[in-house]
Amino acid sequence: MSSPKLPPEQRPPATAADAAQRLATIVDAAERAAQSVIDDAEEQARRHLEEARARADGIVAERLRELADELDSPVPGERPPHLRPVEDGTGQDEQPARRSASAGARLLATQMAVSGAGRKEIEARLRSGFEIEDTTEILDAILGPEN
Repeated sequence: MSSPKLPPEQRPPATAADAAQRLATIVDAAERAAQSVIDDAEEQARRHLEEARARADGIVAERLRELADELDSPVPGERPPHLRPVEDGTGQDEQPARRSASAGARLLATQMAVSGAGRKEIEARLRSGFEIEDTTEILDAILGPEN
């Protein structure tokens, strides 16, 4: 009685060289599959990090808005009770003619700094968006003094 004819890939290897070739093919296929799994996992991790970063930026922005609201006076011209006046040496309160450090400008500058924007980019945005001529006070408060 003869054994049934098997397809070549299912026949037992005739030689050690055939066995080695078959193993090399199997290992190669496994490595390709593993690389595909790794690539998919890395892409999912990137997406997850981007989503987490976006959520964190939203939380920071909301908290900054809350803090800016606390700092802003509820009544124009009235100082919030938890802030004391700045004195100019004469005993008089310093009342700037223009409120260059508005809460909105500070918030925007802080958000841009957290997002990685440079000093020049933030300065340009404050000048165009808030019409602030001297941005030094805001930028120094957020980024530190420029050297």
